[in-house]
Amino acid sequence: MARADDFSRRGQYEGLRRLGGEMQSTTRPRRTLGRSSEGTDPSVPPPSKRSRRRPRIGRLLLVGLVMVVLVGVGSVAYLGWRYGQIPTVSVAGLAPVVDGQPINVLVVGSDSRAGLTGQMAAQAGASQVTGQRSDVVMVWHLDPGSGAAQILSIPRDTMVSMGPLTSTEGRFNRINTAFGSGPGPLAQIIEANFGIPINHVVQVDFAGFVEATDALGGVSMNFPYPARDAYSGLSITTPGCQRLDGTQALAVARSRHYEYLVNGTWESDGSSDFGRIHRQGAFLRALTSAAKNQLNPLALNSFLGSIPKGVTADSGLSFLDAIDLAWHYRSIDPGVLSTQTLPTTGVGTSTWGDVLFVTQPASQQVLVSMFGTQLMAPTTPPPDTSLSTPAPPSVMPTTLPATTTGGGGRSPAPVTTTQPPFDPSPCPAA
Repeated sequence: MARADDFSRRGQYEGLRRLGGEMQSTTRPRRTLGRSSEGTDPSVPPPSKRSRRRPRIGRLLLVGLVMVVLVGVGSVAYLGWRYGQIPTVSVAGLAPVVDGQPINVLVVGSDSRAGLTGQMAAQAGASQVTGQRSDVVMVWHLDPGSGAAQILSIPRDTMVSMGPLTSTEGRFNRINTAFGSGPGPLAQIIEANFGIPINHVVQVDFAGFVEATDALGGVSMNFPYPARDAYSGLSITTPGCQRLDGTQALAVARSRHYEYLVNGTWESDGSSDFGRIHRQGAFLRALTSAAKNQLNPLALNSFLGSIPKGVTADSGLSFLDAIDLAWHYRSIDPGVLSTQTLPTTGVGTSTWGDVLFVTQPASQQVLVSMFGTQLMAPTTPPPDTSLSTPAPPSVMPTTLPATTTGGGGRSPAPVTTTQPPFDPSPCPAA
């Protein structure tokens, strides 16, 4: 009897199973091997929403990449166009650039008043001074391998052997007179007197100085005391950080008769060209800081547009050379820019007026420490106070041990000429 009941329940289960199968066939088509009538393989699951989005994301990334490339190429092309507007001059006798070796750029601040108008022309004495002389003579020693930069300033009244200009300027004369014949003779005279190989030349005149400063919105300098210079037009009435426009900055950089107010009394710097060199170095650090911190594209474009108005470069300094230097020095800290002034001594009034003579062995120590093995034996050394031209003494470098830079290179520790406590300095970064 129990056995019959089992057979009865089993039959009921089989009936229910068949009924469920028929109901399922009416709601979902049966899967078969091969392709369905719609042309798809029902055995393969449909693609997910994520996989359907992948082609679209890929196309967006490709479009973005193309746009970045186009913007980059366009930016380089624009910079190249701007650079092409800078006037150039052919300078004979420049030393070739050697791969992996430091580069020496002669930077000449011309006292040409061309391009100045109105108040600036009157302040710079455009009606009394014609022609051009080298108001500033600097050699920028740039080591792209380590990213180190050092600046040597040569006082404008330094007596040198005139070499190629002997027939017109005499055997000896001030170094600033050489620039009247162009940057080429000046570069040759520096190499012949001091053994410094000059690779490139950049000239900046008063108008370019003012335009570049104004394009950046001015520079910030800290004055410990109120200051003035009746000759350059400098007038700072209150101490502290000041935002200087181009005209005011030019007055600082040209100041040779600097005075500062202490406890109600005007004190005089008295160091003439040496003091001016200090202030020029401070201004350069402030200008470099302003350019690095300027994020306004319109201001940067204005700065780039101002450069051709007062800057001339030698024709051998190509756009790619300039881009390469800018890339290597993009992270330089203006606050630790190493500056040195060539040691000289004054002898009072002479046949040439108030002039300076190179001091040895101090001068040679500065040159060896800065230029190292690049330094060559001078062919026509500068005169001493007796107007003889002895060869420079043999000296040992006085630079401190090299320090490792972030890029793994080696660079000498900065050796900077001490700044007087009354001189202005760049304002601290905000």
